Amino acid sequence: HTQRQNGLTKIFSFLDVVTLCRCAQVSRSWNVLALDGSNWQRIDLFDFQRDIEGRVVENISKRCGGFLRKLSLRGCLGVGDSALRTFSQNCRNIELLSLNGCTKITDRYLQIFGPWKVTCNSLSKFCPKLKHLDLLEDEALKHIGAHCPELVTLNLQTCSQITDEGLITICRGCHHLRSLCVSGCANITDAILHALGQNCPRIRILEVARCSQLTDVGFTTLARNCHELEKMDLEECVQITDGTLIQLSIHCPRLQVLSLSHCELITDDGIRHLGSGPCAHDRLEVIELDNCPLITDASLEHLKSCHSLDRIELYDCQQITRAGIKRLRTHLPNIKVHAYFAPVTPPPSVGGSRQRFCRCCILL
Repeated sequence: HTQRQNGLTKIFSFLDVVTLCRCAQVSRSWNVLALDGSNWQRIDLFDFQRDIEGRVVENISKRCGGFLRKLSLRGCLGVGDSALRTFSQNCRNIELLSLNGCTKITDRYLQIFGPWKVTCNSLSKFCPKLKHLDLLEDEALKHIGAHCPELVTLNLQTCSQITDEGLITICRGCHHLRSLCVSGCANITDAILHALGQNCPRIRILEVARCSQLTDVGFTTLARNCHELEKMDLEECVQITDGTLIQLSIHCPRLQVLSLSHCELITDDGIRHLGSGPCAHDRLEVIELDNCPLITDASLEHLKSCHSLDRIELYDCQQITRAGIKRLRTHLPNIKVHAYFAPVTPPPSVGGSRQRFCRCCILL
């Protein structure tokens, strides 16, 4: 009997949330097996967001307790303060938590923990093993930085209220940080890049799209200290120039993915340095240069030695030609080139009529 039960327990461990709930309704013995906390280590409730209420999360936290490692409540509008308080008290081994879109969670429930009235204050104190976090509000970062030293992934995309102050605390307290997304956080400045460089040398993924206050000065500090960078999204970092690319080419030999979309000050010279850097020959896989008006066919020549290059984006690079793309493909026959050339209207003809010529979309 024990052997049979152990076999069923192992089978149940492979089932998803919906199937486990259905099994729990079959019989009393199956209910016990299906609802065993060890089967509920990873839970994603996004598909049930409209139906999930706070009491569901409270029941899950009480039943799963120390077993629960990963929980996504993304989009669960019915989950509020009470549920999160119960969760933080029962699930102290949580490593990944997503509260994105949980608009009923406020600062008020934190009053029981002291004078700080900040979202996730309790989470940071009760969940020191937290490694992945997807939220947030600005002031909460101070508490996460102070109490979650094992944090490796932080997603703050479009959290428009985030400022340098909270992020600097994260950098100083979370030295194991590997991935940071602050795309759309328009208030941040070079101070963040300096803090990352000084405190998080092993960061691998940095997404700072639309952070228009960042400059070459900050990226210089970052590149000189963070040599393990693999993916960088610098889209619409409109102040950066070739200076940033020069530093990345020298100090970041592991760079695989680089987005420079809408970085309008980038020129062929910056791409030349990148194409001759240590990442070029064996590492660089994707480079996005769409809407970089100063880029010409010369940049494609500089990239032809990047043997691992799998994809290049060239949308609306008006100085790129079909001939340049064709020459690149003679060296990199398997590369995917995405390019779109906006319609060009020529001068009026002798008869006064005008013809429209469209330089076409290329998908190679």
